[in-house]
Amino acid sequence: MHKMSVEEQLRIIKRGSVEIISEEDLRSRLEDSQRKRMPLNIKAGFDPTAPDIHLGHTVLLKKLRTFQDLGHTVFFLIGDFTAQIGDPSGRDQARIKMNKEEIKKNAATYKKQVFKILEERKTKVVFNSSWLSKIDLQKILELSSFVTVAQMLARADFKQRFEEQKEISILEFLYPLLQAYDSVYLKADVELGGTDQKFNLLMGRQLQIACGQKPQTIIMTPLLEGTDGVNKMSKSLGNYIGINEQPSQIFGKTMSIPDALMYRYFEVLTDVDLEQTKKLPPMQAKKNLAKIFIERFHDRGQALKAEEEFNNIFSKRKTPSDLESYQIDKEISLCEVLVKSSLATSGNEARRLIKQGAVTIDEKKILDVNYIIKEGGILKAGKRRFLKIVRT
Repeated sequence: MHKMSVEEQLRIIKRGSVEIISEEDLRSRLEDSQRKRMPLNIKAGFDPTAPDIHLGHTVLLKKLRTFQDLGHTVFFLIGDFTAQIGDPSGRDQARIKMNKEEIKKNAATYKKQVFKILEERKTKVVFNSSWLSKIDLQKILELSSFVTVAQMLARADFKQRFEEQKEISILEFLYPLLQAYDSVYLKADVELGGTDQKFNLLMGRQLQIACGQKPQTIIMTPLLEGTDGVNKMSKSLGNYIGINEQPSQIFGKTMSIPDALMYRYFEVLTDVDLEQTKKLPPMQAKKNLAKIFIERFHDRGQALKAEEEFNNIFSKRKTPSDLESYQIDKEISLCEVLVKSSLATSGNEARRLIKQGAVTIDEKKILDVNYIIKEGGILKAGKRRFLKIVRT
């Protein structure tokens, strides 16, 4: 694919991108790469703060895979050193620092999961502790001289905290500086990141210029909304689709995505023709999307099986064969089970589902928000969310 025209490469890279700084610079780099037959260095950093990857994380991974397919060198950077500081992006207070054992464990899990999307033999997995841990105080002072306090306080989250008289530690100021140094060390030609990372990405350009390098091109990707169609995909909100989930769960969750949001998923997470997809009935398009995900994270056979099972549940009202179990050792509130099992994102949603008649146990509709579960049974919330309650 590296023989593809620069304009065609640009078209592919731009798909699903929110902003490129700058497109002309990217075009120039691609032309140089093609002329010199030298791959570009593509970098994306990931904090090992969550061991389970969901579709929101894969937006960046998909873009990295695009560059791999175009013949470029991909650096999958695990920020094990910077994770000990914590990225202040979007935070109204300092983040709790992770310990080294947590980081090591999460990083190992990350590495296993990312190769469901990236090609392992074409991926350079690097840990920024391998260079940042060796920086001495003199080097840190030198790097700090390239950035002003005014620049840091211009950053939206820092500015808000400063105006609200909330504490901002010097350590937090160092985070974007150290992330920027990653780009200097790796001699990054292109860095990818979400729109919430713009300040950090621009800092990388600034530091590269100060260190005598050509500033990296920045490509920003969107923050993907979760299955609720409103909030950013997040495990804590229960609106996520995990890449390690069972095929039936991935299929069911994908089918619950609002129709309008579905096309955004197609754009940023797949390579299919959007115009052709929009001609399909929404139900069929969504089934195709679910099968793409399952085939990518599992295999085609399981994708077809999940579709068949979904059709049985939807049209024939059958129960899925691989139900997730939830064990109880005493009587417990139905609302509590709904929230703790992630069938509902909050107590309010749990009560709303019950009041709407959307919750059943062994096909018996439950309308009492104070209902107490005393025995095991098959719990269903909405049309496609099931749970097997087991009394121990």
